[in-house]
Amino acid sequence: MFLIGVGGIGMSALARYFKHLGAYVQGYDKTETSLTKQLVAEGIAVFYDDDVDKVAFAFRELSDESLIIYTPAVPGNLQIVEFFKNTGYRLYKRSEILGLISREHYTIAVAGTHGKTTTSTMIAHALKDSGYGCSAFLGGISVNYDNNVLFSDNDTLVVEADEFDRSFLTLHPNIAIVTSTDADHLDVYGDAGHVLESFNLFVKQVAADGTRIIKKGLSLPADVHYSASESSDAYAANIRIEDRSFYFDYTADNYTIKDLQLGIAGRHNIENAVAAITAVRLLGLNERQIKQAMASFKGVKRRFEYVVSRQDCVYIDDYAHHPEELRACLKTIKELFPEEEITCVFQPHLFTRTRDFVDEFAAVLELADILILMDIYPAREQPIDGVSSDWLLGKVHLDRKKKLSNKEVLAYIGKEKPKVLVTVGAGDIDLLVTPIKRVLTNVE
Repeated sequence: MFLIGVGGIGMSALARYFKHLGAYVQGYDKTETSLTKQLVAEGIAVFYDDDVDKVAFAFRELSDESLIIYTPAVPGNLQIVEFFKNTGYRLYKRSEILGLISREHYTIAVAGTHGKTTTSTMIAHALKDSGYGCSAFLGGISVNYDNNVLFSDNDTLVVEADEFDRSFLTLHPNIAIVTSTDADHLDVYGDAGHVLESFNLFVKQVAADGTRIIKKGLSLPADVHYSASESSDAYAANIRIEDRSFYFDYTADNYTIKDLQLGIAGRHNIENAVAAITAVRLLGLNERQIKQAMASFKGVKRRFEYVVSRQDCVYIDDYAHHPEELRACLKTIKELFPEEEITCVFQPHLFTRTRDFVDEFAAVLELADILILMDIYPAREQPIDGVSSDWLLGKVHLDRKKKLSNKEVLAYIGKEKPKVLVTVGAGDIDLLVTPIKRVLTNVE
C-alpha cells in the first residue's frame, strides 16, 4: 500500500496499523521529520520527491489490490496523485479507511474542535492501563506509549474523530463524545452554522443502542451531558491544585469517585477527564482502575507538555492554535504560577484562521505578560493580502510585545532566561523545542 502524506499524525497511525498487520507499507511526504524518520526505522519506506520517475521502483511493488490512501491536507496537483489517478487506482481518503476499520469494532469516537486528542488518548490509556485493552488511532503522540496507534486483540477501538473536511462522517460509533463545537476550519465550512450542522450529522450516526456523551451547553442531542464547571449528568467538583497537580471529585448517577489526581494540568483537562471517565464506566471499569489511570496519564506530546520543570525555570510547549485552546493553556499557566511573569511565544497557524479570529487571538494573547509572535505558518495555504503576524501584533494591547524570527527567538530566550515560558502553535514551532530546552538548561 502507498500513503500520500504519510508524515501526518493521522496518516502515520494508519501506516503503523497496516505494518502491524503485516502489509508492505510505503508513503510520500514533502519533508523529512522526526516522525517520518521513526516510520523508516520501523520498516516503512518514505519518499520525499514528488517525482514519479524517482519513486517508480516503489510503484512496481504495488498490485491491483493495493490500497492508495491520501489525506486532503496534501495538494491535489501532486504528480504522485496524478499518477495513481491516471493508472486506474482508486484513491481512498484516510477517513474512508478509518470508517471501514471502525465498522469491524466496537468504536468509541471523540470529536470536537478542541479537546479530542487528549480525551481520546485518556480513554485509550484507561482501557490499556486497566487491562481491558483497545486499539486506538490518536491525533497525537501518547507520552505513556510513545505512539499514535495502539493495538489489541479485542474488538474495542478508540478513534479521534476529525471534523476537518467532514472526515468524521465516515464513522458510526457505539459511543460518541463531543468536547466542543467552536467555529474552526472556516476555509472548509464557511461559517459557524455549517460547523455545528456537521457535528449534528456526526452524533446522528451513533448506533441505535449507543451513547452520546456531549459537553453541557452544546446544541447537540445527548444521552449524557458532562461538565467541569457546573452540575450535569456527569461533572467534576471540589477542583483544587496541590503541589502543581490538579485534583477533583467525579460524580454521575449518584456515583462518586473522590480525590482523583489528574496526571496532567488544567481545568479544561479535568473536563476532558470527566468525559473519558463517563465513557470507560460504560465498559465496566471500576473506581480503582479509573483512579490509577487518571493519575498515571502523562498526556500527549505538545499538549501542555512540560519540557523543563524546575523551581527556577518552567517551560511548557502546547499545540494550541485556536483562540479557545490558547485561552485554556494560558489560563492554566496563570493558575499554576500566579506570581510569575509569563512569556508566550506564539506561531499563528493558517492565514485564514488568523484572518477569521484575529480579534479573538489578540484578546487571548493579552493574558501573557510578554508576547513574542512568529510569522504565520501557511501549511496548505497561500498568503492573503493584509493578513500577517504584524497585523495581529498591532491589535494586541501589551507593552512588551514583538515579532521575531526563529533565530531571534532563541537569542531572546538565551538572553532573558524567562522563568515561565510557553511556546504555542500547530506549525513548525515544535522544531524550536529542543533548542530552547538547551538554551534554558545549558545542556547540549
